Amino acid sequence: MKKISLQVQIVIALVLGLLFSIISIKIGLPSSLTIKYIKPFGDIFLNGLKAVAIPLVIASLIVGITSIEDSSKLSRISTKTISLYIITTIFSASLGLIIANVIKPGKMIPKQTRNRLMSLYADKSVKAKIKANEAKKENDGFLQTFVDIVPDNIFEALTNTKNLIQVVFISIMFGIGLTKIPSRKSKKVTAFFEGCNEALIEIIKIIMRFSPIGIFSLISTMMIEVSIGDSADGGIYEILKGLLWYMGTVFLGLFLLTFILYPIILKAFTKVSYKDFLKGMRPAQLVAFTTSSSSAALPVTMERVEKHLGVSEEVSSFVLPLGATVNMNGSSLYQGISILFIAQVLGINLSISSQISLVASVTMASIGAAGVPAASLVAASMLLESIGIPAAGLALIFAPERILDMCRTVTNITGDAAVAVVVASSEGELSKGADEYLLEHDNY
Repeated sequence: MKKISLQVQIVIALVLGLLFSIISIKIGLPSSLTIKYIKPFGDIFLNGLKAVAIPLVIASLIVGITSIEDSSKLSRISTKTISLYIITTIFSASLGLIIANVIKPGKMIPKQTRNRLMSLYADKSVKAKIKANEAKKENDGFLQTFVDIVPDNIFEALTNTKNLIQVVFISIMFGIGLTKIPSRKSKKVTAFFEGCNEALIEIIKIIMRFSPIGIFSLISTMMIEVSIGDSADGGIYEILKGLLWYMGTVFLGLFLLTFILYPIILKAFTKVSYKDFLKGMRPAQLVAFTTSSSSAALPVTMERVEKHLGVSEEVSSFVLPLGATVNMNGSSLYQGISILFIAQVLGINLSISSQISLVASVTMASIGAAGVPAASLVAASMLLESIGIPAAGLALIFAPERILDMCRTVTNITGDAAVAVVVASSEGELSKGADEYLLEHDNY
């Protein structure tokens, strides 16, 4: 008998979680039973994701930085590559926040339902707001943002999930430091972090094996807790309606990146037709969609970019592996929308200054996220805590997470390939125009 894939298991789990919550409310099953015997499994799953967050960010960034070799040509290529990655990531994070502010998907859940949600996290929300107000009074000023990036205690920063920017800063500086010392001294240290990165990815895979149980627990518990004191089941359907608006908001953002931003970039810097570009990338996009992993899709992405888009191996072997580590445009857009959605649902208003700061945090979190399933959730849990929103609010977005993960991974690897084509074109490393190359070599 063929084993059911994890993707199918997750879909089944979230459907069963919704059905369980609806049936429990209909038959009057005591909510205490769910909270006492089912909720703990969701908490364990969520804690597992949060536990690997900081080490994963550190290892991923250090490995990405030390992969840059010190030569004139690669120095030039790396400057172009990293610049494009940072610019597109900042744009993506900003676009996500703009779309979420305009559409306001979290507001689609009625005030009564939002009030029930807020009551679940009342204590944490009040404390967070007080702390945020105190910090604002003490740290007023634009330059304070930069002061906060540099920690006064490295070890304290590495154990504090509430300041991801400091963790990223330390990791970047350490990675740069490794590239400045003789290879005979840095080689073992780099190998250590490469091993850590691979081990952490395997740990995430293990955690994700239990994701159906965790997702069932989180979704069913959330629905039942929200409906406590409600004789009707309308609260559940109101939440589902809000989730559809949330999904639609993310899909819109991903569409704008994939079919507006990337075509503009290619047209501005290359002569490659976006239609031919998509044709060349189609198999890699399918792999990315089914695996939800930029890393898993990397071999196919490199093969398509080299043999079907005409990018030289020298460029693709540098740009694409680095992109699978640091370039997560779809993820940065998703994180911005998700965090704002959760804040809107819980009735937490984020100021303009907080959202500008969030763009920087989302950008750095996306750069530090590994190219594996659920990596964005790991980063999102830290970002929520960093701006005073209970990380348990992630339960609100777990239901559609899998399909959104599949879609944003497609956007991620498409962005990597677009940057590879642009860099290759600027270096004269495109063997032919994409249309000619596709006619001669594309057998798909």
